[in-house]
Amino acid sequence: MICRKMFFRRGVRTIITTLSIVLLVRGAVLLGQKSQVQPVKVDGRYESESGNITMALSGDTLVDRPFAQFREERFLKLRDLFLNADVGFTNGETLFHNYENTPTSLTGVWERASPGVIKDLQWMGINLLSSANNHAYDFGEDGILTNIRYLDAAGMAHAGTGSDYADAVAPAYLETAKGRVALVAATTSGSVGSRAGEQNRYMKGRPGVNFIRWLNEWTVDQEAFDAMKRIAQQYKWEQGDDPVRAYAIDKSKAAITINFSDRNLGMPPTDKAKQFLDDPPARFVLGSTPEQHTYLHLADLQRNVKSVSDAHRMGDWVIYSVHNHEFDRTNDEPSDHVVALAHAVIDAGADVFVGHGPNITRGIEIYKGRPIFYSLGNLFREETVSLAPEEAMPFYGLGFENSVGDYSDAREATDDPAARRRGMLAVVAVTKFEDKKLRRIELYPVDMGFGLPRSQYGRPVLALGAVAREILERIQRLSAPFHTDVQIKGDVGVIELQQ
Repeated sequence: MICRKMFFRRGVRTIITTLSIVLLVRGAVLLGQKSQVQPVKVDGRYESESGNITMALSGDTLVDRPFAQFREERFLKLRDLFLNADVGFTNGETLFHNYENTPTSLTGVWERASPGVIKDLQWMGINLLSSANNHAYDFGEDGILTNIRYLDAAGMAHAGTGSDYADAVAPAYLETAKGRVALVAATTSGSVGSRAGEQNRYMKGRPGVNFIRWLNEWTVDQEAFDAMKRIAQQYKWEQGDDPVRAYAIDKSKAAITINFSDRNLGMPPTDKAKQFLDDPPARFVLGSTPEQHTYLHLADLQRNVKSVSDAHRMGDWVIYSVHNHEFDRTNDEPSDHVVALAHAVIDAGADVFVGHGPNITRGIEIYKGRPIFYSLGNLFREETVSLAPEEAMPFYGLGFENSVGDYSDAREATDDPAARRRGMLAVVAVTKFEDKKLRRIELYPVDMGFGLPRSQYGRPVLALGAVAREILERIQRLSAPFHTDVQIKGDVGVIELQQ
């Protein structure tokens, strides 16, 4: 009996000793790991007081598959741009889920990737993501919430969608050694029905997107104006200020307002069909010169400006992101309402404005010492989605017996090859601040493999030579109207700000 007790005690001591050694060794390893962090000498108490930060900014990420397995030098050097920055930003135009939710009505393509691909983005150096875009609602309200759950589980900071409007318009925060970075994200493109709903004391809010509404105004001659007015009178369409009172427009002009979309011209939202009150009307103004102008919905603008103002006071840096397909006279030019939005949020405290959505690059403006990237194009443009709903097939002349491969072929066949190529040429903008002042922007051209098979194209590598110069010369040309000087130095574009 005594021997058994002795052996038991010795066994307990051995276990305790072993555990102690394991804990000591683990502690030593952790201590060693901590000691590997190189101390930074700072002038003040904190590194974040310096006002220095580097942001690697990209446009749309339409990614379908994992990519951390790839090892091309030009791909890994692109990755280094994000890893070496304090902030790596992209717009997640892909939803991350496992098809838990049902698709919504026709959107053109139902972007989706496995939730595990979020880790690949983090491997790439992406640590801040916008989820506000026209594909955010591809799987409805439940799809919005599922995507958010997976982003949260992966620890990805994100903004632009939420369980209600307050959540969707709220800033997200990324904690970095260089300071607290806020992101406010919105879209001006997509279905107005995807807009998140506000909660009140009676009801829950509605999951959705931080959608900023806007209004089209067209200037037409006397003949066209009289014809529209006559039609409105014949059908007893009520005219007046009601449909446009929420938009920032000049209401002193002679005008007629008609509910208008890309596909039809219908009754204005002031008639009995009040369920269409959210559909932005079109305003036709009497004038001598054909013009188009767009105007922001004032309440939407004010709410976004307030969110930026809050973020400016609660953080050290503010990035504002907007997804927009709209354009001015040509697709290369930003629309009036996006220019107005960019200036308004910078006035409210945003340090950077990042645009994306048209699948092409646009010009760069420096406004009050802050950069406005009207569109950086795409970072990824993969198109190997696993599934598509049945209602997608008739849109391309297909039927029940057709497959996703048939759908993808038909959809690609409708694209203009030149436009598709432009959509696979983009830039990553490495933006550097020193002492809270914008000092330098480096534009790294990106090539996504136009002309390769569908299984290969869509993943970015750094562009070189003639392709790089083509991308940079385009941005140089489109930035000139904003008085922004883009210098081309080899395969990199550079914007230098005076000290």
